[in-house]
Amino acid sequence: MKTGIFQEGRRHKVYVDGKLVQSFNVLARAEQAYARIRGSNNLNSVSYASLEVDTVNTVQVPMTTPRFHVNDRFKFLKKTIKMVASGLQASAVISGSGGLGKTFSVKRALAESGFTDISSRIANGDSVSRNYKNYVVIKGYSTAKGLYRQIFENSENVIVLDDTDAVLKDPVALNILKAALDSYDTRIISWNADMRDDDLPRSFIFTGRIIFITNLPESKIDQAIRSRSAVIDVSMTLEEIVDRMRVMVSEDDFLPEFDQEIKDDAIDFIDRFKTKMPEINLRTLITLCKVRASDDDGTWEQMGEYLTCK
Repeated sequence: MKTGIFQEGRRHKVYVDGKLVQSFNVLARAEQAYARIRGSNNLNSVSYASLEVDTVNTVQVPMTTPRFHVNDRFKFLKKTIKMVASGLQASAVISGSGGLGKTFSVKRALAESGFTDISSRIANGDSVSRNYKNYVVIKGYSTAKGLYRQIFENSENVIVLDDTDAVLKDPVALNILKAALDSYDTRIISWNADMRDDDLPRSFIFTGRIIFITNLPESKIDQAIRSRSAVIDVSMTLEEIVDRMRVMVSEDDFLPEFDQEIKDDAIDFIDRFKTKMPEINLRTLITLCKVRASDDDGTWEQMGEYLTCK
């Protein structure tokens, strides 16, 4: 019977002897719950509904610890995106729990490399000249045919596929992506099925690069994509989430609308109450900054606890 943390869809589920104890959207929350189980002594006292337990049996399943701290991995992320921007690397995959700064970090690294985000101009129907130093962010669901069109229309740009996990599971879309990510000098992408769009060619040369941002764990990403890409996994424990947030709030361009004192107070609050929060992400931080900024009677922490803690 399975015991440990298991990825099922987008949920991270904690099992003990085949029984589901709890499930979470965020891997770090599942790890924290599982760690509490591993450090206890009496399996029969587990509350499978709430995980409000003090003692359970020691679970003999090893928990993996990342070789590098998450702040180091975000440094690797930045360097990898700059490799993609310069053309040294055809693609990158940035994986890990959502809402913790992957997209922000990718866009920042592209901007530092001199690239311009043309996503809003394309969405507005504005004409955009082809430029090696443009990038476009594509979010949400996309079909294989839609992906083919997007790659054709941005064949010289950096394409950021942000949370478009469907294309990483669609066999047709995967074949298109494999062609786009090949290491050949000339990458030709073809659509040999029925083509009813007169403005789309049957094939074209792709000279751009692709960056995937996904909440899927690295193990769930097709091996053909991983083998053609530089893969950076920034999954985090609770402690690493707090450490990462402390680094982010110290940067001038992160939440500039709030004074540093407000951001520091919000982070300190998250650090104190992290085990009581069902989810910790940048939305949590922003909410607490707003509550702290609006405090006029010294009760912001009570309100913060009410809004963010279980």
